[in-house]
Amino acid sequence: MAKLVSRTYGDALFGLAVEENRLDSMQEEVRAVVQILQENGDLNRLMNHPKIDKEKKVKIIEDIFKGQVSDELVGLMRMIVEKGHYREIGSVFSYFLDTAKEYKNIGTAFVTSAMELSGEQKAAVEKRLLETTKYVQFEMHYDVDAALIGGMVIRIGDRVVDSSIKTKLYDLTRELSKIQLKVGECAP
Repeated sequence: MAKLVSRTYGDALFGLAVEENRLDSMQEEVRAVVQILQENGDLNRLMNHPKIDKEKKVKIIEDIFKGQVSDELVGLMRMIVEKGHYREIGSVFSYFLDTAKEYKNIGTAFVTSAMELSGEQKAAVEKRLLETTKYVQFEMHYDVDAALIGGMVIRIGDRVVDSSIKTKLYDLTRELSKIQLKVGECAP
């Protein structure tokens, strides 16, 4: 249900932004709203409180955002509240931002390495990803995990490239255990 809600509202906002040639400005507005929502836990508790009726919640959204972001975005948030889907507002905006990035051929890459990469190494990784994918730009996210021993793991969407020594050792161990099983099976 949550995926359907985020997709329905996210697609509607995306379609409107593209149709009106306002994708960049709409992305900025959505990012600003997301930041406000993330920084204000009290607002989220208030908006999710079951004893506050939808009309009051709509008024709260309008009081906070009207004049700060486009009327279309305020209208979308109002509709989400009226339909009782405020809990999914974050996923709606996340879906919209992901769809907009995909439309612009901007990828998001999560790179985990065994040790901190230098600026040159990061540039080389990004260059290689640009050469081997359809994307024209990347949002790069780097992380360090010493358990990898060496190499790196790169995740773009649902694709994962794992060249870590940890995984290679695991694969080698699995292969060796298969060989030992076969040898054991042949013994008299």
